Amino acid sequence: MYASREDIGYDFGDNSKVGSKPIKPNPNIDGGWAWMIVFSSFLVHILIMGSQMALGVLNMEWLEEFNQSRGLTAWVSSLSMGITLIVGPFIGLFISMCGCRLTAIIGGILNALGWILSAYASSVHYLFLTFGVTAGIGSGMVYLPAVVMVGQYFQKRRALAQGLSTTGTGFGAFLMTALLKYLCTEFGWRNAMFIQGAISLNLCVCGALMRPLSPKDLSEKSVVRSNSEDNQAKALSHSTETIKSNGVLGEEPEKKEEATNEGVLESAQHIEIGGSSGSGRNMYGLRLLKTVSQLTLTVRKGFALWYSSYFGAASLFTNRVFVAFIIWALFAYSSFVIPFIHLPEIVKQYNLSRQDNVFPLTSIIAIVHIFGKVILGIISDLPCISTWNVFLMANFTLVTCILTLPLIQTYVGLAVVCALIGFSSGYFSLMPVVTEDLVGTKHLANAYGIIICANGISALFGPPFAGWIYDITQKYDFSFYIAGLLYMVGIIFLLIQPCIQKKQPRQKSTEEAQV
Repeated sequence: MYASREDIGYDFGDNSKVGSKPIKPNPNIDGGWAWMIVFSSFLVHILIMGSQMALGVLNMEWLEEFNQSRGLTAWVSSLSMGITLIVGPFIGLFISMCGCRLTAIIGGILNALGWILSAYASSVHYLFLTFGVTAGIGSGMVYLPAVVMVGQYFQKRRALAQGLSTTGTGFGAFLMTALLKYLCTEFGWRNAMFIQGAISLNLCVCGALMRPLSPKDLSEKSVVRSNSEDNQAKALSHSTETIKSNGVLGEEPEKKEEATNEGVLESAQHIEIGGSSGSGRNMYGLRLLKTVSQLTLTVRKGFALWYSSYFGAASLFTNRVFVAFIIWALFAYSSFVIPFIHLPEIVKQYNLSRQDNVFPLTSIIAIVHIFGKVILGIISDLPCISTWNVFLMANFTLVTCILTLPLIQTYVGLAVVCALIGFSSGYFSLMPVVTEDLVGTKHLANAYGIIICANGISALFGPPFAGWIYDITQKYDFSFYIAGLLYMVGIIFLLIQPCIQKKQPRQKSTEEAQV
């Protein structure tokens, strides 16, 4: 391919002066506690994404309990999965203000509360609020920090680390399906949801393991990253350089404000020490003032970072490659979900139910998907391989399989295509890596929040759209064709924008030479 990871590098706050100083790397980056972060993220994917992949078990119980239509009942699962991803930009605000650890712990409590309250549901509409919204928001508050923390702790082996952590989705799909089936059989679906809510409290433990890196460690990581990408400055566009300069200028008032607040804190501390002989009530008031000032400073800094990422001069939306990445995300996720929905019906239509009962095609996708994430991660971390090129090749393979799947009418042929779908969809583990390459570690939480929000919109409306196409045409083929074509449009956007991004600096240099 033509674009490498270095070609699309896009960082907002690199400081070239720091790069000249010798840097002692943190032992926890690419090692040490970093692997505990991977383990924590792995458990999060099991408990959140794995549980959502197993909601078909509960969906059958809800149909029998409430006697509602399949379409209305299916919205419970769709809301939960969609909201988990759609709330990404707002979770980015929480991360900017409170950090990944506190955000994940609060999300774990909220997710468990959603499961437990759903055990007392009296209607499907009640489940919309408790499970779809409450548990969905809680899941989003844990999922995004789990991905961001892996990106912060790894530099050389980012793709492998993300691949290992996201394999929890595949393992969780098997484990949670078996667990929910057992719990529903032995205790009923209401007690099963109550028990699952108690299990979900382990998300708080996963959040507690997300020990934050110091700002110094994060800046050292960004410097090491910029030093390892020698061609990055040559590939940046004129608009990128403008954003960088605006971002630096925008930091000056923040530094002044920070200095002012720190002065207030120091004066409060000085008064506290000097007046130690005063009454206990005054001492308590001074400590409270200091705590409130620190909290206010943290919240204002976090909100300023979140606001500048979306609406400020250094907005993420001024990066055209990133905007193309968002457009791609709007179409990509539904193309992966639709085969899971329509494959059983296609198998039944082609009279292949006997072979599919022995080894379901959806299970083939899920199993190979696990290996695809790890293998693609290992390949992407090789020094001579570009993550961007691996990401594009996997997308091309997946869209080709989506378009050709309706043309195959034998079980062996469908099994091969499903295996390719499972392997190529392993690119999901590369999405955080590509996002970090585009925007840098500092803006990873806000940027990836936008990407998973686009995926959530795709997951929420993609399957109903496919069902609507079937109602019109009475064929499943068109669902795959339309999803594949829309997916191809997103890939074309990814191909076009890096070319434009690379040409602009050359045009600028030519104009300067003429002047």
